[in-house]
Amino acid sequence: MENTNYSIRSLAAEIGKDPKNFTKSDIIKFIMDNDIRHVNFQYPAGDGRLKTLNFVINDAAYLEEILSCGERVDGSSLFPFIEANNSDLYVVPRFRTAYMDPFCELPTINFLCAFFNKDGNPLESSPEYTLHKACEAFTKATGREFQAMGELEYYVIAQDEEVYQAVDQKGYHESAPYAKFGEFRQLCMNYIAQAGGKIKYGHSEVGNFTLDGKIYEQNEIEFLPVNAEEAAEQLTIAKWIIRNLAYQEGLDVTFAPKITVGKAGSGLHVHFRVMKDGLNQMLKDGALSDDAKRAIAGLMMLAPSITAFGNTNPTSYFRLVPHQEAPTNVCWGDRNRSVLVRVPLGWTSKKDLCSQANPGEPSAQYDTTQKQTVEMRSPDGSANVYLLIAGLAVACRYGFESANALEVAEKTYVNVNIHKDENKSILDTLSVLPDSCAASADCLAEQRAIYEAEGVFAPAMIDGIIAGLKAFNDRTLRADIGNDQKKILALVEEYFHCG
Repeated sequence: MENTNYSIRSLAAEIGKDPKNFTKSDIIKFIMDNDIRHVNFQYPAGDGRLKTLNFVINDAAYLEEILSCGERVDGSSLFPFIEANNSDLYVVPRFRTAYMDPFCELPTINFLCAFFNKDGNPLESSPEYTLHKACEAFTKATGREFQAMGELEYYVIAQDEEVYQAVDQKGYHESAPYAKFGEFRQLCMNYIAQAGGKIKYGHSEVGNFTLDGKIYEQNEIEFLPVNAEEAAEQLTIAKWIIRNLAYQEGLDVTFAPKITVGKAGSGLHVHFRVMKDGLNQMLKDGALSDDAKRAIAGLMMLAPSITAFGNTNPTSYFRLVPHQEAPTNVCWGDRNRSVLVRVPLGWTSKKDLCSQANPGEPSAQYDTTQKQTVEMRSPDGSANVYLLIAGLAVACRYGFESANALEVAEKTYVNVNIHKDENKSILDTLSVLPDSCAASADCLAEQRAIYEAEGVFAPAMIDGIIAGLKAFNDRTLRADIGNDQKKILALVEEYFHCG
């Protein structure tokens, strides 16, 4: 790996403000003081990937103009549900998302943008506004804030070095030299952090194998919980950064849900927590709270249709197969990786672990209640993260609004490995996730009214998602292909750069 200087100070440090307090004058001053030459507008489209519009700063007046007014774009080329005869949209930068582009030779500042229609109103069906509406509706219904964070799994692919071979499918938290791409992962983390991402940690993951002279190594970067809108922004920028850095380093990267038979697929697990007055509401007296159980119940009730946002191409359903670590049954449990929704270990013992590990350290109490989250395990890298997190916020709100939520939570709780033969009687009582994009579309059609309530998901957007899923025509694809590795690889290649 070439010796490149990746040390880039964040805008927050340079400007001396929290990004949420950035103003237009802050941005203009920073640009002028630092001889910034270019501005990029970025925005997520229907395929979930960032699109980019480049500007050269002609003069101060033009900079003022684009930051104030934004620019026009062709919405029909960005979203499948927008007609060409009424397609013009505005994109306007959101100053709090500003970050220095680490890949441009000339100094360049990037912004994520919001979409507006011809009347100057937010585009009801845009991904970022849909998530905004979902968060507002959650707060209005519950008096609480919905926070989220993602676990971004991906494979790095390069020529096999044939030295210090890792054990097949035993790559979890492996170290160099058996794990080959730890330095690349750290560089990605550094870039993401400088772009404003709040990272928890990174590590190598289970999946590693060689195929046709290439090594496939699975890695993961996990984030810290933040406001759900910020969580989606961070994940979207992170995927863009990982891909660009891989390209720069001569590596290939994929977030594809599945690569081949018998090897670990890549998920996009999303954790959430419910906050009130800055305090985590997921625990009460050291145990899972009723707030948390209501939110989980909502996920149980809407799990089949959430796949329409979180599992969006046919390869998704080659990951979601029975008796693998990826979930297929609608249930939840504590510290249980065989379930759809996992309640992770939550530091509830109240014991001082630090002083036990370090006998010379004075005993102290640290408030760990903020660390408790709940994890949704079905989504994968094909997801449009804005719509996925919006769907999760809707589901959790639905749990709060449902009179029988606690009963649903009780009925769907399991505390065993449901894939063991002795637990078959429990497994047989559980409903299952869809097995194809077509089946997922059916589930969304059945439950669409819940997502459209409070104006969160625009009907045109739901129509477009359903039509897009059905267009794959994959209702029997998983059964038709079976374990034919060549056919699976051909399918994976078709959707290799999803999300």
